[in-house]
Amino acid sequence: MRTLGSLIMAKGDANQVPAGGALAVDRDGFSDAVTAALEAHPLVTIERGEVAGLPPEEWSSVIVATGPLTSPALAEAVLGLTGEKELAFFDAIAPIVYRESINMDIAWFQSRYDKVGPGGTGKDYINCPMTKEQYEAFVDALIGGDKTDFKEWEANTPYFDGCLPIEVMAERGRETLRHGPMKPVGLTDPNNPTVKPYAIVQLRQDNALGTLFNMVGFQTKLKYGEQAQVFRMIPGLENAEFARLGGIHRNTYLNSPKLLDSTLRLKAMPRLRFAGQITGCEGYVESAAIGLMTGRFAAAERLGQSVSPLPSTTALGALINHITGGHIETIDEGPRSFQPMNVNFGLFPLLDFAPKSEDGKRLRGPAKALAKKKALTDRARGDLASWLSGTQMPAAAE
Repeated sequence: MRTLGSLIMAKGDANQVPAGGALAVDRDGFSDAVTAALEAHPLVTIERGEVAGLPPEEWSSVIVATGPLTSPALAEAVLGLTGEKELAFFDAIAPIVYRESINMDIAWFQSRYDKVGPGGTGKDYINCPMTKEQYEAFVDALIGGDKTDFKEWEANTPYFDGCLPIEVMAERGRETLRHGPMKPVGLTDPNNPTVKPYAIVQLRQDNALGTLFNMVGFQTKLKYGEQAQVFRMIPGLENAEFARLGGIHRNTYLNSPKLLDSTLRLKAMPRLRFAGQITGCEGYVESAAIGLMTGRFAAAERLGQSVSPLPSTTALGALINHITGGHIETIDEGPRSFQPMNVNFGLFPLLDFAPKSEDGKRLRGPAKALAKKKALTDRARGDLASWLSGTQMPAAAE
């Protein structure tokens, strides 16, 4: 973002406060600086007011960045335009696990009843088996785990597609989970084919690269520290590393892989682009990053300049790719599975080599993970530089 001349990063750097290795800002100084820069810019006019519904037709190039505060009128207009059924809802998010951290000596690939869905192979899920004793201990941990309380305004908000937190299901009966998301039917453990597991946790591929797997049906209100501890009780996930932990909250975002093109234009009305949290990214920096690229795409289009997509090997490119097409839908006609995501290394294409030590030896453990992240970062920086050198981009506004 700094390389691309981000106003947000520039003002953030100028208003940072001590926070160790993280970037934290004085929120008042930061917001005042951003506002002042926009108000003083000769090409920017600020009008404060509500645009009810879709922007007027004479507005030929529009960026919609309404985030979680999208008005009912605009939400209804977008729904009518796209044919979608929902835009704002009580959102259930299941944890996402890095594929390489799953113990495949215990877990195995198989679809229930070996069902082959669209684009599937019959081995589209990772399955983690449980004995009765393991299941009982797991249910106890879920019920006894430390949970986040609902805010008052959340209490009467309906769940999206009837989703319930997994710990609520456990509280409704000790056998509820093994007859629901943890049912063992239609699956055979190749490590012990004559014994039927008492319960099975399934993980479904969450991105086209196959680096991230979603814990099916594991939306939760457990606090983050509790989630990691409880979910590592699952055989095969004892050393699981999480790209994202679960949660439930009210959210507003588009089904972007279906509705947006690679430059974040609405397919049904290309004069509209979307930016920020409403696109399905998660986090302040990610929202600002998508805003940065949406603005540059729009400016390039207005100036008649061609812009090639950012390489998916870069952080910005990987995030945009996930939002606009890198995510895959469920194969079993379940609820839509596109959910907000922070940028993380699981969104990047795999390296075409295994990083090694300086003496050429194979790395293991933390050293291997660190070397992999460094290699991904070095590749991203190089590919961003190459993209910039070969792309016409509007100059960043000072």
